[in-house]
Amino acid sequence: MVEELTITEYAEASCKKAMLIVGFPSVGLVSSIATNFIVRTLGLNRIAGISSPDFPPYAMIQEGFPMPPVRIYGRDRHCDEEGEKCEHLLVVSAEFIPKMEMHYPMAKLILDWCQEHDVNSIVTMEGIAGVDTESSPIWGVASTDEMRKKMEKYDIMPMDEGMVRGISGIMLYEAAARGMNVLTLLGPARMDIPDARGAARLMEKLTKMIPELDIDPTPLVKEAEELEKRMKEAMETASISNDTLNLYR
Repeated sequence: MVEELTITEYAEASCKKAMLIVGFPSVGLVSSIATNFIVRTLGLNRIAGISSPDFPPYAMIQEGFPMPPVRIYGRDRHCDEEGEKCEHLLVVSAEFIPKMEMHYPMAKLILDWCQEHDVNSIVTMEGIAGVDTESSPIWGVASTDEMRKKMEKYDIMPMDEGMVRGISGIMLYEAAARGMNVLTLLGPARMDIPDARGAARLMEKLTKMIPELDIDPTPLVKEAEELEKRMKEAMETASISNDTLNLYR
């Protein structure tokens, strides 16, 4: 049985015409490295948190404020794309992969929240293993014609056949059924290490969509090291919690 997911808002956010970037851990941790980098580089503010009794038992402490393992950050911004101003950037960030039975509820919760807040577009990121990390292109799958036009504009190779797994895959087909704009970026990544280089390649495409991003690889490497440390701590916390419960069984 999957426990209910709860979303708690910490601040009001004007999300109309916003872009939401989603980064749960994937191959090489490229999506999590990228989202953590965006949050830190742009100084995004905490907007909301997602919690569940099924999540690992830890709190993320940032600037003395405790938040659940899945967080939503945001910031007002002004850009001019095709004559339209986008007023907000939002990021979903996490250091753990929810259990498989939680993928659909998580994807639905994020899409519901986006519809409620009039978010205009969603970009998710995934790493792909077993491909040449240097020469392989960044692939993309879109839920609408509008997002397919963005893929063409930003020189993202369309994936015509294949499979997108996990929360990103569910968000794609659910968004297509709802008429919501979702684009999934798929980039080559190594499986054996937190792949800052793979994250940088995804960030190259995001930088075209979000020009204020800086993709200097040096802080990305540091971000990868910090993320790996936090993930190990989260796993150790979950393990200690399970061992403690076993003592009372």
